[in-house]
Amino acid sequence: MTAEGNLPGIDTTKPHSARMYDYYLGGKTHYEADVQAAEAVIATVPFAGGMARANRDFMIRATRWLTSEAGVRQFLDIGSGIPTEPNLHQIAQSVAPDARVVYTDSDPIVLQYAQALLHSTPEGRTAYLQADAARPASIVDSDELRSTLDLTRPVALSVNALFHFVPDEWGPYEILKGLLERLPSGSYLCLSHATADIDDPALAELGRDVEEIYAKGGTTLRLRDRAEVARFFEGLELVEPGIVMAHDWRPDPEQVTELKEGQPSMLAAVARKP
Repeated sequence: MTAEGNLPGIDTTKPHSARMYDYYLGGKTHYEADVQAAEAVIATVPFAGGMARANRDFMIRATRWLTSEAGVRQFLDIGSGIPTEPNLHQIAQSVAPDARVVYTDSDPIVLQYAQALLHSTPEGRTAYLQADAARPASIVDSDELRSTLDLTRPVALSVNALFHFVPDEWGPYEILKGLLERLPSGSYLCLSHATADIDDPALAELGRDVEEIYAKGGTTLRLRDRAEVARFFEGLELVEPGIVMAHDWRPDPEQVTELKEGQPSMLAAVARKP
């Protein structure tokens, strides 16, 4: 089932990465162009849906760990995407009802569904900001963020499945630095990133094919190797187990991954700002 009608500011004739991701996750907020592009990816990498769900599960586990083990009570989720339950604030507030979350995204379709992100507990608070991650100051200095988060206290910055859509010429490392430098000591970075840096050369080649599918739809997908992903964490203290595939980051004992041995998800890690 796909989204119906044309929402203002949304081109439904071209695939969009957020709506394709929604399709991988089994959501309903996508159009025919998104289905066709996503199915082309699945035809190339049959376990693409499993990769997306592994990434989603990483976000859930990492948010739960940040709230319960690291004691974080404030979250900034950039590139939040189309709401999919459980959303980040639901996970954090299930552990700490007073947790506060600011969601940001530049996609107009996310704004249309942002109300789903604003159902906070009475003790906590959530806010949504339509903003471009390439302009960090517009996020950190916004009224929405400043009225929701206290930047003198630690914040967990969540940028899951975001930076592989930021080409090198946009300066992805500089963008992230511009966000982190405004957060206090004791804050955390939670990041996942698509990669073709895997042992199987055939799978690595398929990654390049997927990059081309996204490019045909007008979206840059930049797969980065482990060393390139590690650059995002420079100057930070990695939390164990470090940079691993998303489904290998502190997996729940009872959770069974859809991915078979040797199949990748995304590189992922959590790190603390000293």
